Amino acid sequence: MVCRMFRIEAEVDKGRRDLLRSRLRDTNTAASPVLAALRGTPGETEVPLHVWALGDSGELAGGLVGHTWTTWLHVTYLWVDDRHRGTGLGSRLLAEAERIARTERTCTAARLETWSFQAPEFYRKQGYDVVGTIPDYPPGITEYILTKRLT
Repeated sequence: MVCRMFRIEAEVDKGRRDLLRSRLRDTNTAASPVLAALRGTPGETEVPLHVWALGDSGELAGGLVGHTWTTWLHVTYLWVDDRHRGTGLGSRLLAEAERIARTERTCTAARLETWSFQAPEFYRKQGYDVVGTIPDYPPGITEYILTKRLT
């Protein structure tokens, strides 16, 4: 048996982080016949999608951060400043991200995760369905996984 010494690191600079992410994505994609079939196709590319709203004086009033991949929109963050909550701004930001995903990036579905103390009811009102829950993640909280058909 050969024993090799490795240096294990948890914090890396941006360049090394991006390299690691790319390498792991490529390796895991190659190992899966389904994902490997996507290599070299337009659907392989993960493309960031950011939508934001600015107030009258140019301040950030809200925003959405996500990405599209294959035929899916993944919403990572949706935030509205406290002063603008209840105005419909969150709905408008989400609708715009869905529109871009559907019409410009040919997405047919969207997914997101939210916690019980955040906005599961908001997303249900926007047409999202709960497809999974993780109780006690973190302790005392439930994480919800929601999806929506965009077609």
